[in-house]
Order: sequence, then C-alpha cells, then structure tokens
Amino acid sequence: MFVYNDLFVYQIRKQEWLKVSVPNAPPPRSAHQAVVVSQQNGQMWLFGGEFSSHSQAQFYHYKDLWVLHLKEKRWEQVKAPGGPSARSGHRMMALKKQILVFGGFHDNTRDYKYFNDVYSFNLETYTWSLLKPSGTGPSPRSGCVFLPVSDTGRAVVYGGYSKERVKRDVDKGTTHTDMFVLAPEKKRDGVPDHEQRWKWQSVKQSGLKPSARSGMTGVLGTNNKAYLFGGVYDEEDEDEFLEGAFFNELWMLDLERLKWFSVQLKDLKQNTGDRKKRRRKKKEDNGDENEDSEDGEEEEEEEDDEEDDEDDEMEVTQQGVENLDIQTPGAQAEESVFKVTMAAPSSSNANTGNDASSDCAMEVDSFWPSRRMNTALAVKSGQLYMYGGVFEEGDRQLTLSDMYSLDVQRPNAWNVLAAEDPRLQEWHDSDSDDDDGKDGEGATASGGKEDEDSDEDSDESMEITFDDAPSRREGEGIGDYFERSKEYWMSKAREIFEEDGEVISDRRLLRFAKEVCEEACGK
Repeated sequence: MFVYNDLFVYQIRKQEWLKVSVPNAPPPRSAHQAVVVSQQNGQMWLFGGEFSSHSQAQFYHYKDLWVLHLKEKRWEQVKAPGGPSARSGHRMMALKKQILVFGGFHDNTRDYKYFNDVYSFNLETYTWSLLKPSGTGPSPRSGCVFLPVSDTGRAVVYGGYSKERVKRDVDKGTTHTDMFVLAPEKKRDGVPDHEQRWKWQSVKQSGLKPSARSGMTGVLGTNNKAYLFGGVYDEEDEDEFLEGAFFNELWMLDLERLKWFSVQLKDLKQNTGDRKKRRRKKKEDNGDENEDSEDGEEEEEEEDDEEDDEDDEMEVTQQGVENLDIQTPGAQAEESVFKVTMAAPSSSNANTGNDASSDCAMEVDSFWPSRRMNTALAVKSGQLYMYGGVFEEGDRQLTLSDMYSLDVQRPNAWNVLAAEDPRLQEWHDSDSDDDDGKDGEGATASGGKEDEDSDEDSDESMEITFDDAPSRREGEGIGDYFERSKEYWMSKAREIFEEDGEVISDRRLLRFAKEVCEEACGK
C-alpha cells in the first residue's frame, strides 16, 4: 500500500503531466475530496480522506481542510471550527460562494459509521455551518454522486453505498439507487447567507437508468448535463464473500429534467446523412399547406422532438447496447474494445418504399476504456477527460494510470492520451513457490495452471498439522462447523502465511481459513 501527497497538473496543449512541488503540502491520503473555485485568482480546496501505512497496520481518517492558492502555488491549512468529523468516501462540491460536504464514512477497525449530514463552508468568512434541511433526505452513505445544478443553488444526490451490522460479525451492505435534491428555501429579507434554510426532496428519475452501483464518478458539463462513468456492484456469494461487478458504461444525466441517457459513440457521417434525408422527406410529405391535418401536425411535432434529441450534446440512446463485448483489465490493453450495434434513426413518416431507415443497423468498432471505479473525470473546453481508477479481481486490486478524452460535442471516438500499461496486468503472486528461481513467471491477472501447480506443491511441503482441531459434531455441516471453530482455522491460516513471510488482509485471511478448513475436513 502506497499513499501519496504529490501534486500533478495535466497540460492540455502539450498533452503531458507536470509534477508541481509546493512546500507544506497536506499529509499523504486517499479517498479525499477536492474542488476548484475562482475566488482569489483560483483556489483548490481539499477536505478529509484516509491514510494507511505501507503494511496497512496503521489506518486513520482526516478532518483537516486545506487550500492551494493556484496563482501563488502555496498550500495553506485552514483551521475553522465546527466542521465535519473525520471521514472518507464523502462528496464535496462548490456552489456559488460556498463549499458543501455530504456523507462519507468512518472506520476505526472496531466499528464503523456512515453519514448523511451536510456542511457548508463559506468562502468569504472561512466558517463552517451544519445545515439542517427540512424534509426527508438520503440515508447515511458514502461513494455517492453529489453535483450542483448551475444558477439554481440546488444540488443533486444519487446512489452510494452503506452497510449495517445485522448481528455479531455479520454486516449487510446496501447499494443505493435513489435520488434527492437539496434546495434552498425562499430567502427572507434581512437573513444572512449562513442562516439560509434548506430542504430535501426525494425526486423521481426518468429515462434509461443505470443499474445499482457505487463508486461511479460524476462531473458537471455544460447546460446542466452531468457525465458519469464506471462503478461497482458488490455481490455476496453463498459463502458471504463479496465479489465486485465492475462497469465501464458512460451515462449522461440531465440535471434539470433528472433524466438518464446511455451514451454511445456515433458515426457522424451516417447520422448527418440520415437527418438530411428525413428533412427532405418531411418537406415532400407536407405537401400543400391547405391539406394539413391534425394528424399531420402531431407527426411533425414528434419528428421535431426526435431531431432535438439527436442534437443533444452527446449521442444518447435509450435502447442501450445491443451487442456488447467488453474486455476487462485481465485481458491485454490493446484488446480493450467493444462492438456496439446501433439502430439507424427512423422517421415517423416511414412509408417511403425503402425500409433501410428502419431495418438498417450500423456496427461501430471503437476503443472503449475498461471497467473501473473511482476514476477521475473533468470537463474542459468541450472535452471529457478521464484518468485512472481501481479494478478488483478476486483478492487482487489493480490501480490504473491510463488517460482518455472524449469530445462531448462530436463523440465519435475516445482519444487515448495514455494507454493501460501492459505491465500492470502481470501479477507476482506470493502464494506460489518459485523452485526454479523465476520470480512470478506464469502468474497473470487471471491466474492459470502454473498458480494451481505451485499451490499444490506448497501444500505438500507444509509442516503445519490440524491434529488439535476442534471435533466436528455428527451431522454438522461444514459451514456450521467453520463458524463454530473459526478462531482456530483463522490462526492456522495466519501461521501458513507467516511461514511464507507474507502480510494478508483480513478478508483474504478469512477466505483462506475456510479453504483450509474444507481441505482438512476432506470436503
């Protein structure tokens, strides 16, 4: 585990990263939040986050607030009382002359807590205020989407993740899919800004909504349209272990209509040609103005609506993807493409004697970024930029450093600014023995036969026995037996890993302990 506190700036014209050295920087952290505002010639504000030592033996959350003065290239810690408690996984946004912080979680290894409080930081007075909105708001959560609606003073909360303890050592996770709007109430005369009252409102979403997920990143574009990518949905298997299903879909959310759209790449020439054909046909079918009917007017309105949707900022479809074949990070980077079949736009006046417009399908082969969560997104000068993220496969976690851009006005292809590093796909698995002296040879991100063979060899060489294991009761299932004797098998699993000199996470240790138990019991 490596946690950083370095600062990088991406230079768009040069298409390269620049590391900026600024003294007195905040301590290393991850899962924090940062926003940029225009005050005082540009500032970047940073709050909270978490730290973990290299061995993960030390872990804690931050509640400090920092500002980077962009013009002066100077860090400053702002010590303002009354702010949010220590947390990570929260969300933060700039809204007019204030910064809002919502949600997050705190974990001290003994217990955990999720939050749904809202704090406001005044950028003029440098003071915190705890907002107490009326109405029923979101339940406690982290990893949600929290975005401003420009020129309205409102904010939108969507989704997120939380868990609760249902019994001793048993937690139940929830991936949220609800949406709320945080809006200021009508301001009374003479009331200062810091005493502004707020209200929560649960809202109905429309359009083709994404499936349940958390860790999906959202960023505000122009015209109150937000763009969102990736995420993960944790599925619990029969052994109560979590397996994450990762996504690489791109979504557009209209923050004014609260309507979802699935974003796909489009062939600009094909779409333009179809639109011209429809417009010519529309003129022919209109005929004499004196022969117009109510039905004709309705058809014209429907066609206008269809053209308006096509002229949206990005090509969006509510039919979704018909033929999707996405390679995960387990595959080679150059194979990370998908094939998507999109139906050509159809006209409401389809009786032309030519069925091509309604039956024709167009296949587009284009590169598409791989699945991930917690990627970084930014919109600048009509370009959507995406950097990095995290992908998990079993107990292995892959940190990405690739970077892409997409023209939100003409989204015909992703521009690869930095491809996935193929070396990141190679796993040096410490579970396997290297009797021939080759370090990690044959161990890949997706595993393989060489891993299995080496695991068998290591099992045969173990000198750890289970003669002192608790007796298994007659008719007792392996699951019940393991739960009753879990401490014993956990200690044995830990011995095995300590013998190899390896540090292992608690989740992986628990899984391995159950495997050892099943093997010892002859399952």
